[in-house]
Amino acid sequence: MRVRHYRLAESFVAESTEPLAPPTRQVLTVSQLTQQIRDLFEESFAYSVWVEGELSDPKLYPSGHLWFDLKDAQASLKCVMWRDSVRFLKFKPEQGLQVICGGRVEFYPKRGEVKFSVRSLEPKGMGALQLAFEQLKEKLQKEGLFAEERKRPLPAFPERVGLATSPQGAAVDDMLRILRGHVQVVLRPTRVQGDGAAEAIAQAIGDLNRLEDLDLVIAGRGGGSLEDLWAFNEEVVARAIAGSRLPVISAVGHEKDWSISDLVADVRAPTPTKGAELVLAQRRGCLNRLAAALEEPAFTEPQEWLVELQEQIAESESGLAEALRQPLLAAAHRVQVLQADLLGCSPQAFLLHQAERLHRLHGVLCARVTQELHQQTDRVHALAGRLHALSPLAVLERGYSITFDSRGRIVRSAQQVNPGDLIETRLHEGRLRSRME
Repeated sequence: MRVRHYRLAESFVAESTEPLAPPTRQVLTVSQLTQQIRDLFEESFAYSVWVEGELSDPKLYPSGHLWFDLKDAQASLKCVMWRDSVRFLKFKPEQGLQVICGGRVEFYPKRGEVKFSVRSLEPKGMGALQLAFEQLKEKLQKEGLFAEERKRPLPAFPERVGLATSPQGAAVDDMLRILRGHVQVVLRPTRVQGDGAAEAIAQAIGDLNRLEDLDLVIAGRGGGSLEDLWAFNEEVVARAIAGSRLPVISAVGHEKDWSISDLVADVRAPTPTKGAELVLAQRRGCLNRLAAALEEPAFTEPQEWLVELQEQIAESESGLAEALRQPLLAAAHRVQVLQADLLGCSPQAFLLHQAERLHRLHGVLCARVTQELHQQTDRVHALAGRLHALSPLAVLERGYSITFDSRGRIVRSAQQVNPGDLIETRLHEGRLRSRME
């Protein structure tokens, strides 16, 4: 439409004899132009776009963001995948990998750049989980984690077995049904599916390895889809199995299911039920060989399995003695404590304690009575001295006397008596009676 208008204007100019005024220019700022470009991109690519291409120079930064170029034979496109989307990737983006990306075309005005913001990334021709499986398998195989020489045989007479599995479901019920009554079972419950399941399984294996009296570990779960079993294809689980000090049986899914944990484990069981049966098979096989050896003529050189059995019996005997010694020592100490408590509660000990307390209180009481008596005696003496100083008798000692009338009243005035009255005078020593004239 714009071209058509331009051509009409050009023909009009050619036919017109009068000159035309120059068109008015609209000058835009850089921000205005980039905003118009951005609006154009948002209008044209309002929905997600799926693009197929080859990964070039993928870089995963410490921030968690993934930057790469997506290219084909004629063009290249800058791409970014933010960490919120990167954490859902099951495989490792590698140079030259053909992929299909889903996302949006975005324009960044500050830099004037066009980038493809990737929300979904999947390998072309192969599922993401299958590719991740092959990548991890190749990596661990190069490290030698699948080598047969590093795998250990199961103990001939396991006594305590650790289970790292979900506490619910048919798998754990089957394993417990088979093992109970034959060996002691330590169940370490863990998640086996969903986000965080791989870390939980690795933690469970590590916790069981910290128990000193375990003989081996069974790690597994029942059947399911590839997504359901994926936790046992994670590197963290493979590392936990490879680093286990105890032999590990991997019992994941059904017989047709193979996982990374199966390849790393010392023994792979087709199902959890078979894993439990393998534990008992070791015991039955060793007992059968022993019975067969007892029926055969004596041999000059001891067989390797019999020597191993003898060593295990000696080790078990030593362990049993140690296991009994500790409870006995603890019981003896407990008896001593209870004996001391019992003696403390006996009537005889109570009476002795009370007698000692009574003797101690008697001494305290006597000391306090004596002290109080001395204090009161001193106080009486002091009061007696003061009383004597105030006594009339003390006055008589200085030559004074006291006169009483016939009624015993003290005569203080001559007017209190009449002639002929009898009076009594008390002196310091003795009394005088006289009659008034």
